[in-house]
Amino acid sequence: MLDIRPIPAFADNYIWMIVLPDGGAVVVDPGDAMPVINTLQRLNLQLTAVLLTHHHRDHNGGINQLRDWAKSNGQSFTVYGAVTSDYSDVLCRDGDTVDISGLTSPVRVLSVPGHTLDHLAFVVDNALFCGDTLFSGGCGRLFEGDAGQLYDSLAKLASLPDDTLVYCAHEYTLSNLRFALAVEPQNQCLQDYVKQVNNLREANKPSLPSTLGTEKAINPFLRVDTATVHAAVAAQAGQKVPDEVTCLALLRRWKDNF
Repeated sequence: MLDIRPIPAFADNYIWMIVLPDGGAVVVDPGDAMPVINTLQRLNLQLTAVLLTHHHRDHNGGINQLRDWAKSNGQSFTVYGAVTSDYSDVLCRDGDTVDISGLTSPVRVLSVPGHTLDHLAFVVDNALFCGDTLFSGGCGRLFEGDAGQLYDSLAKLASLPDDTLVYCAHEYTLSNLRFALAVEPQNQCLQDYVKQVNNLREANKPSLPSTLGTEKAINPFLRVDTATVHAAVAAQAGQKVPDEVTCLALLRRWKDNF
């Protein structure tokens, strides 16, 4: 089983670190270098690889400082990212698999446009690192892509096994769940999950990882195929909802203004 640890950054980011048995570490979306450097030094680890999900600065802003720090210590690491990223040493495309020293299985690459056009997700064993595409109880804003792209991306992620662990990049869960309750107030699974997350946050613990099985039961953006979400969206928008992509677009607009 992977040893995955959260490194808090900024107000609500998580930089995820996979601690490898050989003393190496793989880091996902290091938007800030110093929390990563401090963790590497505290655990006496060597950074061997970085996975970048997309180009927003709170996800890639620490790369150059990490490279300078590694070089000063006689080390180096490989950055795996989108073909559009200036930081990428290895250009990743949908369906690629990459081998990283210290990981017992290859990393699978998924293209998941919507939040940004070049957004990637990475699957390592049963762990999904999905950046800002899927959040617990929510999804990322449409900064570059459209609702059709986001719908396909979420469907791609939802096709993974239900026990897949979801490591998204922000602690947005409670805020997302408040919106989810507005959409599906009678959803018992959602009500139970709110209690669970409240307990975790009151104990100052991350709400993550979630699981895809949980998200399919509580996340309205993965439930646009249900009658309850359709009805709620239609009532809020004051219009008919002819299909799931339209439902997702209207749901995202509702959340943007919630």
